[in-house]
Amino acid sequence: MQRISRAASVLPIILLVLAMASIQAGASIAKTIFPLAGAIGTVTVRIVLGTLILAITMKPWRARIAQGSRRALLVYGMSLGLMNLSFYVALSRIPLGIAVALEFSGPLTVAVLTSRRPLDYCWIALAVGGLLLLLPIAHEGSRLDPVGVLFALGAGACWALYIIFGRRAGAAHGAQTVVLGSVISTLVVAPIGLATAGTALLSRSVLVPGLAVAILSTALPYSLEMVALTRLPARTFGVLMSIEPALAAFSGLVFLDERLSGMQWIAIILIIGASLGTTASVPQKVPIPT
Repeated sequence: MQRISRAASVLPIILLVLAMASIQAGASIAKTIFPLAGAIGTVTVRIVLGTLILAITMKPWRARIAQGSRRALLVYGMSLGLMNLSFYVALSRIPLGIAVALEFSGPLTVAVLTSRRPLDYCWIALAVGGLLLLLPIAHEGSRLDPVGVLFALGAGACWALYIIFGRRAGAAHGAQTVVLGSVISTLVVAPIGLATAGTALLSRSVLVPGLAVAILSTALPYSLEMVALTRLPARTFGVLMSIEPALAAFSGLVFLDERLSGMQWIAIILIIGASLGTTASVPQKVPIPT
């Protein structure tokens, strides 16, 4: 019985780690499509195919959209689309691990602003220290593309909006919120992608790996996270999610041969420390984008 109990407690942790690894593997594959469809075209394929997969499994046409929640749902869906768009543009210019670390500025800001305790200033200091080490002004020898950094920070800002309005929309629509938001994000991103990449999006060399990205970055991790969420305390879920920048850096190294400097690794560790501390001290769950 004890072995069964231990297995039951470890399983959701394994599923959540697999979900994070799946997302970063998907991002790594997506980066290999950039030469064919560009960053914007690639994210368009991912969002459209991912939304189709979610729509088939979750049937959003059955959802009843409450009038009072339409604004929150609209902002949630738009922020989801713009977040992914900004992140992929950043990914085309800076390493995966650094893009994810910078993007974490969004949820970190939201989490810290929800609490007023003196301890929170420690986490702010850690996060700011890590971000300063990653900004282009930090080290001449390993300067990052400033446009890529700005887009990664923009993705973080969209993530913050996603969290704020996702909670409001989720209160009204429950599990259907994600697929409804994905439909809205598709309507936002698809016209931009079509205008940018055109018919290149329909080529087999883009659609086949694009489908893999949609599965790895949307369908599979969403399913795994839903199982983990029902079996893990909110704080444990948040703490585990804090290691995502490290997983992203490792994924970039393995799949893309993106080697970071020692200072950049230190910066990522500082941001992870800030995320861990914030999550452990703030009693609320931060939703993760799909």
